This record gives sequence, C-alpha cells and structure tokens, in this order.
Amino acid sequence: MEKALVTGGAGFIGSHVAEHLLATGMEVVVLDDLSGGFRGNVPSAARFCRASVTDEDTVNELFERHRFQYVYHLAAHAAERLSHHQRRLNYTNNVLGSVTLINAAVNHGIRCFVFTSSMAVYGAPTAPFSEDMTPQPVDPYGIAKLAVEHDLRAADQMFGLPYIIFRPHNVYGERQNVSDPYRNVIGIFMRQVLAGQACTIFGDGSQSRAFSYVGDLAPLIAGSVHVPGAYKGTYNIGADEPCSVAELAELVQEALGRDVGTVDLPARGEVEHAWCSHGRAVDVFGHRASTPLREGLRRMAEWARTLDPHPPQFTGELEIPRGLPVGWEAPSPNV
Repeated sequence: MEKALVTGGAGFIGSHVAEHLLATGMEVVVLDDLSGGFRGNVPSAARFCRASVTDEDTVNELFERHRFQYVYHLAAHAAERLSHHQRRLNYTNNVLGSVTLINAAVNHGIRCFVFTSSMAVYGAPTAPFSEDMTPQPVDPYGIAKLAVEHDLRAADQMFGLPYIIFRPHNVYGERQNVSDPYRNVIGIFMRQVLAGQACTIFGDGSQSRAFSYVGDLAPLIAGSVHVPGAYKGTYNIGADEPCSVAELAELVQEALGRDVGTVDLPARGEVEHAWCSHGRAVDVFGHRASTPLREGLRRMAEWARTLDPHPPQFTGELEIPRGLPVGWEAPSPNV
C-alpha cells in the first residue's frame, strides 16, 4: 500500500486532501500542531501525529517508521498581511519547517514532494497573474513561500527530488477556521454575520480576488502525483472569476440569510486586484469544473451554521506591534 504524509492535515485544505488520498486506498499520516487547524478535521482513517514540521526528530522518526512514497506539504503559518508583524514565526514555520521536510524527503528517496505555495509570491503585478511572471513578493509570507519553491528546485537539481508546486489562491470552504480574526476574509465575514456583527471592510471594498472553493482544489492536489507530466512544474490553481470584497460581503450575508451591513475601515496597503490565470494547469491536468461562488458560499454557510460560536482566536504573538491596520487589536501574549 502506498503511504503519504500530509502536513497541515488538520487544516481545512489539508483535511480535504487527506480524505481524497484515503479514498484512493492510500495510507495517510497527518502531521499537524493544531495551531490553526482542529483535531476534528482529521479524517478518522488517517493516523494523526500532533507535532510541528519544525520538530526534526519527530519528522525523521515518522519517515523512518512509515517509509512514505509521497509528501503533501500544506502546513504553514498562512497569515499573509500579518506576516509583517510575525516575521520570525513566519520564517521559522514556513521556511525552516519546510526544509526539515525536504531534508527527510531527500534522505528517504520519496517519489514526489507536493508543495502548496501561494499566489503571494507574485507580489503586486497586473492581474491576472501567470506562472511566467517574475515573482516579486511584497510580504514575508510570500517571500517564505518563494524561498521554499527555490529550495525544492535546488533539491531536485542536486539530489533528484521529484516535486510539484501549486499556487492556490483565496481558498474557502467547509472546515475553514472561522475563528481567525486576521486571515481568510470569507471566514471572517461568516463569523461576523453569525454573531450579528457588520462585516468589516478595509478601504472602499473595490479590491478584488477570485475565491476558490476547496472542493475544486483538493482532488487536483491529491491526484497530481499520478500525472507524470506534472512533475517539476509550478501551477496556479483556483477560481477564474474575480469578485470585489464589497460584493463578497453581500454574498456572505445572502448565504447566511442575515443582513448585518458593513463597516468601512481605513485602507491597509494591500494588493488591490489579485487573481490568477490557470492555462498551464488546464493543459497538464485537463479541464475541471469550477464551483460558482454563490454555490460554494451556500455549502460553507450550511456547515458554518452547525458550529458552536467561538470568539476570535489569535495564533502566535505579535513581534512588531507597530503599523497594525485600524481595527486590528494587538492581543495579549496569552491569547
């Protein structure tokens, strides 16, 4: 039986990927420190290890014991805008943690290392972003993701480590952490609407993104290792149609059946328009259906209504409290 390690498998994307792998008959081990995910997200048929990807001894012990053929690396401290204020945490988890996995993958001769990078590597060019653009990330999160991409290519050139890199963008769906107050705008809006609070919008709400339903991306990521032509490639994956943040707030309220309105906050210096082209992925993986945003939000809203209300949960301490956007309160170190 083939075996796969899924890091970040207690997060909402990783848990969906793990499910698809299990459905193909693969044996799956989930590695997650539960800093951003939940134990309940881990599929019951998967083996679970609670630890960080930065824990070298645990990572090496897992590789030695299970002899993985594949690694799906989805673990990350995925806080793009917040990464300016958590620089050490960002680079420790997203770069050093990734290198710990890459070292083990090389030493154990795995068949393929699948890495979920991010659209953040592009920076702020004119949308849509394509893979032939020169990445120019504008935040530590994007810098970290790009560094790992480069390291994977170097590991392939030096040691023959097979890899596939995905750059997903603005993913949403069931099992997303809606208690995080600083990332994942759809989750933030859903938490606010369910609490009867107005949706907070930075700037005038004209900034746009293409919001990507997790159910469209997880099968592609899981099955990619069985597409030989995908190896050594980098692929944007996600939705094609952009939507403004102001319109998104209306759609989330519509999906939940509650009109709470919006509150405008000062702009916070983010990329105004960001979405990707997906021609390369279509060429390699074939055409895939894309769930319309209204339908994806309906599915997520149906799931979100079943949750017990949770207060906002902050991950990690602020290393640089200066320059926080208005509306972002610096939490105490013990939160």
